[in-house]
Amino acid sequence: MTLQQLKYVVAIDRYSSFALAAEALDVTQPTLSGMVGKLEDELDVKLFERTSRKVRTTTIGKRIVEQARLILMEANRIKEMVSESKGAVAGEFRISVGPSIAPYILPDFIRIYLSDYPDVTLSVEEMRPEAMIKSLLESTADAGIATTGFAIPGLYEIPLYTERFFVYLSESCQRRLAVFRPEELEHEHLWVMKEVQCLRESAFSFCKGRIGKRHVYEAGNIDTLIRIVDANGGYTIIPEMHIPMLTEQQRPNVRRIDGDHLSLRKVSMYIREDFVRERMLNTVVDTLKKFMPEGMMEAPLLRNGIRL
Repeated sequence: MTLQQLKYVVAIDRYSSFALAAEALDVTQPTLSGMVGKLEDELDVKLFERTSRKVRTTTIGKRIVEQARLILMEANRIKEMVSESKGAVAGEFRISVGPSIAPYILPDFIRIYLSDYPDVTLSVEEMRPEAMIKSLLESTADAGIATTGFAIPGLYEIPLYTERFFVYLSESCQRRLAVFRPEELEHEHLWVMKEVQCLRESAFSFCKGRIGKRHVYEAGNIDTLIRIVDANGGYTIIPEMHIPMLTEQQRPNVRRIDGDHLSLRKVSMYIREDFVRERMLNTVVDTLKKFMPEGMMEAPLLRNGIRL
């Protein structure tokens, strides 16, 4: 039994496909099948049921896959501890980022990170928080970036930055106030994205119970939402980092919202409790420092970085 075989078993269980697992691992399907077959012969058990449509992990296979994940995580920790002790910033680093955050940080983040840390193999995947948590717990991701409030036992939450929200008005909107208060955001005029903008216990608590069916846009694209406002009137809510993406004609339509507790969102980085690569985590902080708007990042993080 080898770590390579265990890695193959975990991948097949994840993708429910020999072909997809082989592609993800960058090996040929015959190589993958041969190695797994040898492991099944050694253990004298059948790990997977193969059908014409998909691969199903057997009952004993699921128990072995779970144990394989734990073994692979511990093996990776040994490599991480050695790398950290040498002061090296190298190796693989896998980050998941929430879809409501990715458009604002990833373009600059990837550009700067790849330039500053050429010895790191960076992998970034956009994930909803629930999938991100699963990936962190299964150690298929090293760190996740999402709004605060998703920490669970086994994960640490590290506050990164706080972002204000603003009102974006159509030019024809009748409620063209200089500054809005949450109670003035009447649902008859308000367009929102149901899953992205009314986040749990978040800046959008004033949305709860106030949104009519006609005014809920169920996709996750703020650019499209802004075009809806421009074409249909009314207003919407946009994060601060979206303002630079507006055209010169659109920027005068932005208004401030009073009441910090209702008009901001906090963004955090999530890691497993047993994650040991402190230097690698600080590459994220140092990269964000280079392009985030002034005053947005957490002050203790700017002073001291991340300390595990």
